[in-house]
Amino acid sequence: MEISLCSSPKGRPREFDVDQALAAALRVFWSKGYEGASMADLTDAMGITKPSLYAAFGNKEALFNKALDLYQAEKLAYMGRALEAPTARGVAERLMRGALEMQTGTEGPCGCLSVISSVACGSEAESIREQVVARSAAAKKALLDRFERAKIEGDLPADADPQGLSSYLTAVMQGMAVQAGAGASRAELERLVETSLALWPGK
Repeated sequence: MEISLCSSPKGRPREFDVDQALAAALRVFWSKGYEGASMADLTDAMGITKPSLYAAFGNKEALFNKALDLYQAEKLAYMGRALEAPTARGVAERLMRGALEMQTGTEGPCGCLSVISSVACGSEAESIREQVVARSAAAKKALLDRFERAKIEGDLPADADPQGLSSYLTAVMQGMAVQAGAGASRAELERLVETSLALWPGK
């Protein structure tokens, strides 16, 4: 999608690709977090002026929310597919291996955008932290529902705790993001996945 904003000195509109600009903003937020990303960082990466950014995306908070939508749609798409696995163990494996691929890929910075932003936000950006927490809660609820169904279907042992398993898996994935951001190798993260699967209850 292209949008024309900000007339050039000759009176001709300057065009830029909104999707490409948003992808560039996502990379900035992902690497620096919400508070760490300055307007200068964003406009430089997006290749647009500050008035153009406001006209196309609104303020910084609105831009971040649009970037977070893109992050969930593209980078976290594996999560939705993981929930479709026929077993709870399959769900866990798909989630952890999906996280592994994202953390060790070359298309973005290491670490998790939602983790970075929820931890880094101070009081002046409380609404951003609330947005991130709300999105994370929705994902955790979907995972809990899946594990509760697995227990009802007998896929998980009768003494299994769906809440505990979903919290454990979330913690492992967040830990992978933090470790990747700190420079952990793919082999180290793969070992964490294998160990977690070896400890998984049931089939």
